[in-house]
Amino acid sequence: MIIATHSQVFHMTAIPIADKMEVGALGVVYLKRLWSFWVSGLQCASEDRISHWRAMKVLFSGLGLGVEDTLGHVGQTHPSFEAFEAWVLSRNGGTMDPKVVARINAALIGAAPPAEAMAHAQAIEQAPPVLSGEDLAHWAEHGWVVLHDAISPDACRVTAQAVWNVQRMSPANPAGWERMGPNQQCVFVQLFRHPALDANRRSARIHKAFAQLWGIADLWVTTDRVGFNPPVTQQCPFPGPGIHWDVSLVQPIPLGIQGLIYLTDTAADQGAFALVPGMHRTIGPWLDSVPPGVSPHVHAAKTLEMTPIAGRAGDMILWHHALPHGPTPNTSDQPRLVQYMKMFPADFGYQPDWL
Repeated sequence: MIIATHSQVFHMTAIPIADKMEVGALGVVYLKRLWSFWVSGLQCASEDRISHWRAMKVLFSGLGLGVEDTLGHVGQTHPSFEAFEAWVLSRNGGTMDPKVVARINAALIGAAPPAEAMAHAQAIEQAPPVLSGEDLAHWAEHGWVVLHDAISPDACRVTAQAVWNVQRMSPANPAGWERMGPNQQCVFVQLFRHPALDANRRSARIHKAFAQLWGIADLWVTTDRVGFNPPVTQQCPFPGPGIHWDVSLVQPIPLGIQGLIYLTDTAADQGAFALVPGMHRTIGPWLDSVPPGVSPHVHAAKTLEMTPIAGRAGDMILWHHALPHGPTPNTSDQPRLVQYMKMFPADFGYQPDWL
């Protein structure tokens, strides 16, 4: 029997669902429980969906795992738990820092963070602001803000090169941009771990910006992917996606903050990221205005106009996830390269019902 779960397809296997405190060789709580749901194809009880999703987000962050990468691996190989833990370990260079495990476990059982994690959060809290009062006012009004110089020019260069390498393309060969890279889906490229990406995720400047917006510094960072949006040609149409949300539209929509870093200077016509400013404040009435029987996503594509946001290499765009957004067709002669990144507290708001 085949059951679809988390946009992946799994073959049902007779495996009992593990208790959240049952651990394996890595000593990480909840990991075996999530694995047992994935390989069995079973869904958790409705009353457990929030804790299940939060555990998944914290585990993927703490263990340095990409969502698509992990669920794809499990769906394709149906590993034993021992083999799955070995795969997780391989994603971390063969070792797992006990301090990381301790922080994950504390977050998932509701204990205080370990001393080292608390000290790091306090250092971020005490650091000078990176977003000004004007920036924060712009965020409140429009639902997005730009963090300039989120990463250094050198970091942009090595991160961009990582994207070119995984795409098996070169900035000196525009003809090669017209084919999809081997790991590309729409504008998204399935590269999750690389020393340059990991270094950017450790940026104190980025952490401080998210902390200012969340109002808390004890945050987890996603192991997200990168993006490549080439110029549109007859052989290479815009790969999408179009306007969309990455959150349920069931009201009320809790706070969530998404982000991307431009790895090269990006003009408005260069496939720039775009959004509908201020819609985090008006999305409730807008949803009420959607005609009966019409999908909000379809209605948005027909009625809403996004504003593209240009930026310099190293600029990071942060936006409230209630804003409809997406890449735009690239009508320039240069591709758009980005790294996606989010940070969130372990007890982030989550709407388990999906619209």
